[in-house]
Amino acid sequence: MTSGLIWEWIIKSLVIVFGLLTGFAYLTLFERKALARIQVRIGPNRAGPLGLLQPVADAVKLIFKEELIPSKADKIIFILAPIITVIPALIILAVLPFGGVITLFGKQYSLSLVDLNVGVLYITAVASISVYGIVLAGWASNNKYAMLGGIRSSAQMISYELALGLSFIGPILLTGSMSMTDIVETQKPLWFVVYQPLGVLVFWIATLAEVNRAPFDMPEAEQELTAGYHTEYSGMKFALFFMAEYIKMIAVSAIAATMFFGGYHFFWEDKYPILGPIWLLAKVVALLFGMIWIRATLPRIRYDRLMAFGWKFLFPLALANVFFTALGVILGKLWLIPVLTMVALLVAIYLVSMSQTRRWNKNVL
Repeated sequence: MTSGLIWEWIIKSLVIVFGLLTGFAYLTLFERKALARIQVRIGPNRAGPLGLLQPVADAVKLIFKEELIPSKADKIIFILAPIITVIPALIILAVLPFGGVITLFGKQYSLSLVDLNVGVLYITAVASISVYGIVLAGWASNNKYAMLGGIRSSAQMISYELALGLSFIGPILLTGSMSMTDIVETQKPLWFVVYQPLGVLVFWIATLAEVNRAPFDMPEAEQELTAGYHTEYSGMKFALFFMAEYIKMIAVSAIAATMFFGGYHFFWEDKYPILGPIWLLAKVVALLFGMIWIRATLPRIRYDRLMAFGWKFLFPLALANVFFTALGVILGKLWLIPVLTMVALLVAIYLVSMSQTRRWNKNVL
């Protein structure tokens, strides 16, 4: 292994990490501005021109804010929990291709850190780790509200991770590989969203639950749990939890863009490879806006209904998507996949609506 290759890996790693940290800072501003527009408000506009220095002001405030640790808390785990939560969010994008191959100073460089042949397995494994930090934060705080938030998070993660994992199988079957680079290259003529409309829907709903975003933000339910698992956290320790949530938003949007929306492929990226990362960034921003729009639109659902939705609706749909995708691949008729999966979705919606109608009529009578 040459020293040049090691330095290339180090530089790429630093670019990804600092890109995510900068993205986290300005995603908070983007969300506040977008929510303000949706709710007919102004949003942040005081710190710097157009409010662009608001993330810097928030960072300075959190750095100098007093940090408190409850006297009966487990101090070591209390301190480690935010770190355990944020590290997986920073390393999950290591296997994503951000572009093709560019030439700089007469030498070719790949716009990806590593092309792992089991990249999808790496993503699912790393995504599962951050819940440990949330559970440990709730337990170490020695606070019943925080503990309930941690337990909720673990139950929610287990429920929706099954559907999330099954949503990955569609692109894997269509590609015949678990390499993220292979998945992107297979989408060059046609994005997988055409063949996997149900897979995209399952993935999107499951990731909202995975990153604790509304309407699935049960671990942080303010009306019920004060603030959930981070009730006792303040200062930079609270900022790490905040950072983990927003970096995971960026990460799952990048994964969705890579697996279903062609990754860095769009117009003219073959002729101008530098356009690849720009197209990928544009897709990520569009998906992030979708997350913000959902938060501004849908109310938080009841916790028992959240669990029932995951097990009784989303999980069966994910299984149906895997079955019909495998059937289409075996028969060599990929057009069957979106037709059959959409029929399955409509049948599921009809059955759920009929069940709810019968329950409502029973209660009324």
